[in-house]
Amino acid sequence: MTIAATPTPSPLLLTPTDHTLILIDYQSQMAFATHSIDIPSLRNNAGLVASAAAGFGVSTILTTVAEKSFSGPMFEEVTAPFPGQALLDRTSMNTWEDAAVIAQVNKIGKGRIVFGGLWTSVCIVGPTLSALSQGFEVYVITDACGDVSVEAHERAVQRMVQAGARPMTALQYLLELQRDWARTDTYELTTGIAKKLGGGYGLGITYAKTMFGAHEG
Repeated sequence: MTIAATPTPSPLLLTPTDHTLILIDYQSQMAFATHSIDIPSLRNNAGLVASAAAGFGVSTILTTVAEKSFSGPMFEEVTAPFPGQALLDRTSMNTWEDAAVIAQVNKIGKGRIVFGGLWTSVCIVGPTLSALSQGFEVYVITDACGDVSVEAHERAVQRMVQAGARPMTALQYLLELQRDWARTDTYELTTGIAKKLGGGYGLGITYAKTMFGAHEG
């Protein structure tokens, strides 16, 4: 059988308008015990995701747990791209069991959910499995998550993947939203975020532009 290819993207790829991003518990108390990823990398990756979502206009929910009484403020890297946006504070470890969060999910009304946050094995596994069981498609930005050990993080990711979640990375999230360098209206946004938060890739963009005037596409 001959199959004809067409220059069209897979429907499994994310677009800025087809999903809700939920960023969970990027807070001091949760970070203190995180050992599966170094904290500077975690903060950087979380900030990259938040900046990408804000820049592309992705529907985004920011939620904390016991912010005033125990866990502390959300990372500035996550909140700064969303000035004035209210944080939905919870008592439940499972975000999906919080009525205010679910009301916002339903108000936004999108069938795809992307998660990032702390800790992977508790505050990400809980809503991921819950959303999957209710028929949502779920993506997890694994390098914008962290846990008390590498073992805890890896087993959590494995468990979610086995249940049907789709893992991805922070830089992948940014580039998937852009996807085509011919989209000039978001070109400077994407390369700007990459230069600031994209690690070696961002340095490469800065180098190429500075030394040779290079331009993607």
